Amino acid sequence: MPLNTSDEIGLLLSAVKTIAVVGLSNDPMRPSYGVSSYMQQQGYRIIPVNPTITEALGEQAYADLSSVPEKIDLVNVFRRPEFIPDIVDEAIRLKLPAIWLQEGVIHQAAAQKAREAGMLVVMDRCILKEHRRRV
Repeated sequence: MPLNTSDEIGLLLSAVKTIAVVGLSNDPMRPSYGVSSYMQQQGYRIIPVNPTITEALGEQAYADLSSVPEKIDLVNVFRRPEFIPDIVDEAIRLKLPAIWLQEGVIHQAAAQKAREAGMLVVMDRCILKEHRRRV
């Protein structure tokens, strides 16, 4: 079942400790940087996942989710919709519990596949805005 009520999102945000951010840029002008910086300031562990950078927000970057050596509670995605199926497939293979597709990132088929694999899915919502509504 899709997560789409405030309470479900609030429960997810309160349970999460480590967020792997796919598409995190090391450019402070990019939305992924600003949103992830905010989440880091709120106490979340941010793990950059981007093969084109070595670090962001003081954290080592990894080329893909499979390369991350620690437990991931949530995958937050800042990539265009055409990249979502591969990201979802990797998250399913790794048995990750939840995926968050940022505002404007919509891929119904991949989201459905993730749900069918038992993942919690939030789509087309900004994690920063949703967090701010609850603090």
